[in-house]
Amino acid sequence: MVDVAHQINAVSRRLGTKVLDAGEARVMTVSQTYDTDPEDLWDACTSPERIARWFMPVSGELKIGGRYRLEGNAEGTVERCDPPKSFAATWEYGGEVSWIDVRILSEADGTARLELEHVAHVSDELWAMYGPGAVGIGWDLGFLGLARHLAAEPQMDAEAAMAWQLSDNGREFVRQSSDRWYEASVAAGEDEQSARAAADRTTEAYTTPPEPQPGA
Repeated sequence: MVDVAHQINAVSRRLGTKVLDAGEARVMTVSQTYDTDPEDLWDACTSPERIARWFMPVSGELKIGGRYRLEGNAEGTVERCDPPKSFAATWEYGGEVSWIDVRILSEADGTARLELEHVAHVSDELWAMYGPGAVGIGWDLGFLGLARHLAAEPQMDAEAAMAWQLSDNGREFVRQSSDRWYEASVAAGEDEQSARAAADRTTEAYTTPPEPQPGA
């Protein structure tokens, strides 16, 4: 069972904006300090074998200019790599292109901090409907997976991870994550009532079991 409050409280979340060539984009920043050194954290975030153990299987060329693909999820191009400090890549999913910038920061006590910045053009309509939690909860789940991996906890396959997400413990994790993204949205200037409605819709989307397939 996941210690939901501990993991949710370990993550920092903030929202902002950035002007790109195509116009203003929304910026989501997620960070957490892990009880390991920067070199190990870098390896966990860049080794295909280790990424598959806490996130999802990845294939392709993990080098500058190389294409990568996360099984059943995003793909993109590695645009920058400065080991063991940072890398940047496009994040291509559902016909849309956004960008991730991942940084490994050394803390004074010898631990290491992972900071992920996700920059995306999001329509006002989509943002009003689901808010930052639509993507933010997914990153919270990823940071949880990394925390479990670095703590040498048992790995969950995709089926087990989905079953956990729909369990009472998993639903509580999603609910608390959604609440924190609601708070980040309000802190960034969003109307409280609109942000709450968007967060509630996103929570429901993450905690509703998928429709059974015909013949299943």
